[in-house]
Amino acid sequence: MTSTVRTRIAPSPTGFLHLGTARTALYSWAFARHHGGQFVLRIEDTDVARSTQDSVDQILAAMRWLGLDCDEGPIYQMQRLERYHAVIEQMLAAGTAYRCYATPDDLDAMREAQRERGEKTHYDGRWRPAPGKALPPVPEGVKPVVRFANPPDGLVSWDDLVKGPITISNEEIDDLIILRPDGVPTYNFAVVVDDWDMAITHVFRGDEHINNTPWQINIFRALGAPLPRFGHCPIILGDDGQKLSKRRGAVSVTAYEDAGYLPEAMLNYLARLGWSHGDDELFTRGQMVAWFDGSHLAKSPAQWDPAKLAWVNAQYLKQADDARLAGLVAAQLATRGLLVAADARMAARCGLFKDRCNTTVELADWLAMYDAPVTPEAADLATHVTDAVQPALSALRDRLATCAWDKAGIQLAMKETLAEHGLKMPQLAPAVRVLVCGRAQTPSVDAVLSLFERSTVLERLQPRSPVL
Repeated sequence: MTSTVRTRIAPSPTGFLHLGTARTALYSWAFARHHGGQFVLRIEDTDVARSTQDSVDQILAAMRWLGLDCDEGPIYQMQRLERYHAVIEQMLAAGTAYRCYATPDDLDAMREAQRERGEKTHYDGRWRPAPGKALPPVPEGVKPVVRFANPPDGLVSWDDLVKGPITISNEEIDDLIILRPDGVPTYNFAVVVDDWDMAITHVFRGDEHINNTPWQINIFRALGAPLPRFGHCPIILGDDGQKLSKRRGAVSVTAYEDAGYLPEAMLNYLARLGWSHGDDELFTRGQMVAWFDGSHLAKSPAQWDPAKLAWVNAQYLKQADDARLAGLVAAQLATRGLLVAADARMAARCGLFKDRCNTTVELADWLAMYDAPVTPEAADLATHVTDAVQPALSALRDRLATCAWDKAGIQLAMKETLAEHGLKMPQLAPAVRVLVCGRAQTPSVDAVLSLFERSTVLERLQPRSPVL
């Protein structure tokens, strides 16, 4: 790169950080980090009626969880109104913008007349100044909007970082409102001033913005501002084949944190939804930064696959530090009313069970048995805790009361019990699992029991009434 790369992400705080926006943020962040540039976080809060502080807080929390650190920001558009107004005044003076006094009723009538004539509906330029043109009288009591004087002809072209060359005729777009009557700028104007002021060099965003880009390029040119490079990433489809969006109930990034996913797994999965590096499925954050140069971005939509995300998360869970997992599982258990220390024993439990889990929620499901009562299924009791095995269970309980409380000591107690009663491990171990763990399948029973409190195991192995 010949100059400092500066990218940005600019979510609107009208809801949670959507998965598509998170992917765009990741691409923008990785591109800036790859080129030794800067990444800017901007909050586009000019939709005053729908923007909320809760949404801002959730966006910032999601960015922190994903580890997408910014070099500048958050920068709030509503704190920049004075700057937007100053640019508007410059454009009015230069003739690249003008005041329009058409009322909503006027515009409705204009569009209806165009439809009746079979024409495309667009603003007809009635308030646009032109040499020799007489403008209508200014209506009393009407607050004007300010419109951008879009070039009436010619083409707008750019070489998109994702899509390649794109050309749109200026005849397809009309004179955009850039300032509302209440003095708040519209998106297409504010974003240009922001990207200009913040020296943004590369803009990654969803391809739903392609139709906005010609207006923005024309405004950049009207201001004499340098153009950033644009890259429009295809949408993400839900598992129903429709666009994944906040309006269609797509869950937030933070919901995946709550559901037990690891941020490094989410980043890995999001990155592969529209970008690839050969056949690599799993890669670290550092590897992505090293590889992400803006190429190899897909031109076609990607489909969200919950099963693939679960698989990716399971791979990271297996590699995760057990002490870290202990803290995450302790937090999950706390939401269930179980206050458990994230200590060395919890870490050992995580290490024993993590290979069986896709998420920390599933890990917490397993580990809850250590601190919460278990209720074995009647069918499991009938199948495994039979009259034939009851004497061996009683003898095992006696040995467990005095043996060394570790895997080797428990294993010895079980072997002695099996020999005494002439049983095999597949007869005794499932019965122990059902009574102590509430389920018939677990990892090695001696390892599982060693991570319980001895008193809990002895209590759960108390003689039981026969299953009827």
